[in-house]
Amino acid sequence: MTVGVSWKVGIVTVSDGCASGTREDSSGNLLRQLCQEWDVIEYRVIPDEQQEIEETLKELADQKGCHLILTTGGTGFAPRDVTPEATRAVIHKEAPGICEAMRAVTVAHTKYAILSRAVAGIRNQTLIVNLPGSPKGVRECFDAISGVLPHALRILSGNTRH
Repeated sequence: MTVGVSWKVGIVTVSDGCASGTREDSSGNLLRQLCQEWDVIEYRVIPDEQQEIEETLKELADQKGCHLILTTGGTGFAPRDVTPEATRAVIHKEAPGICEAMRAVTVAHTKYAILSRAVAGIRNQTLIVNLPGSPKGVRECFDAISGVLPHALRILSGNTRH
């Protein structure tokens, strides 16, 4: 993180079970811990509903001013997994290298990592990154990208000096 800069972060858990209260949100809570050096200004748990995901991402980016939005859940092959579609609908530019890096790192731990449909992209000055729904996957993916996030956020904020 840049000294004197406090990145505003939104964390969104996309899970029918967590949203209905039948399952604990261990992945979202882990993300909150992993982002403690930044300013987590929003944490939400919502169901796997594409319109609600889109509206939440737009609100956090456009109205709440999040620099970074991390989602957890809804990136697999299940019929209700629509987080990537919702993310694509609201971003202006994709950032494929972020998810490529996450998959490259996590495939060493589980062959199923290649089934991730996660998306990363930019909406105005906000970076949105989809992470898996499991705590193990969240930790591995976050570790794979956390070192480049401050640089990405600096660039998005207009600071293009190296």
